[in-house]
Amino acid sequence: MSAVHLVIALFLFLMVGRLGSKAFLLLGRATPTEKDDALFRLLAYAWWGVSLVLALSYLVYTLGLPHEPFRTFGERLLLWIGAKGVAGGLILFFTWVAFLSLPRLLARLPEPEEAFSRRQVRAKTLRAVSETALKVLVVTVGGLFFLSNLGLNISALLAGAGVAGLALSLAAQNLIRDLISGFFILLEDQYGVGDVVKIGQLGGVVERFNLRVTVLRDLEGRVHFIPNSQAQPVTVLTQEWARAVVDVSVAYKEDLDRALGLLREEAERLYQDWKDRFTEPPEVLGVEALGENGVVLRVVFPTKAKEHWDVAREFRRRIKNRFDLEGIEIPFPHRVVRFGGPLPVKQVD
Repeated sequence: MSAVHLVIALFLFLMVGRLGSKAFLLLGRATPTEKDDALFRLLAYAWWGVSLVLALSYLVYTLGLPHEPFRTFGERLLLWIGAKGVAGGLILFFTWVAFLSLPRLLARLPEPEEAFSRRQVRAKTLRAVSETALKVLVVTVGGLFFLSNLGLNISALLAGAGVAGLALSLAAQNLIRDLISGFFILLEDQYGVGDVVKIGQLGGVVERFNLRVTVLRDLEGRVHFIPNSQAQPVTVLTQEWARAVVDVSVAYKEDLDRALGLLREEAERLYQDWKDRFTEPPEVLGVEALGENGVVLRVVFPTKAKEHWDVAREFRRRIKNRFDLEGIEIPFPHRVVRFGGPLPVKQVD
């Protein structure tokens, strides 16, 4: 039986030590500064030491060795395992399995097949918020069952937690505001994961969203964390549909009717080539302004959400090539820069 006891002690040492040290390292990575990492590494090593003591105590007691205090520790360890340890271990195991299974279960939920739509944004947002809420629920319920298994009075604990929660709510009013604002953003479908939004001076794609914070990633890859109570004003650039507005300048000497005709031809050609990106045919509005350097002509393209940027870029490319081919000048300001002495003066006889 000594070989069996040795295997059990080794398994106990490895499992308890690895899970505990991994938890401490994860807590260290979750802290905002790297200065705390050394402390959590020290706690992980200390946990390995505790696991070693448990394994030695088990061996000393089961093998009948007289070494103290390991023999007493081993006896109490086996008594605890027999009374409450197995049930507590099963509670922690099933809580851990449920916590890891939630993302996989939610990933199996069907998603809309459209490339980008409000239904798809709504589904992704609800999935992200549900995953966070369900993880908190699983950990809370599992923790309460585990504490109840240890013999603690859960009713008194919940009552104390309610009083402590009230005190914390008074001290953490910003957090409460964030949660309430996030709830109404979700309820009213103001924006969601995948939308392109502008919040104050910050803009980007909503990469993550929960009831507390909105995470944006801008065009340069920078990530912005914005508490939901501070997410105002919000401009959503991809709500249901969009419109590409393209202004093209031509020189004053050009024939405007001819230029407008070319704009209509290129707009119609782009519409026929990219018809699946449009919601309606484009419209040439006409002369928008008499600018300082040229006449501004405006074209609008009603598009699906997120498609207006690509449509505008492609139309600018096409109209530049077409105007060059037709000999229509796109004006630009001219400047003359002189270096050196004074300007030459022509002598008059």
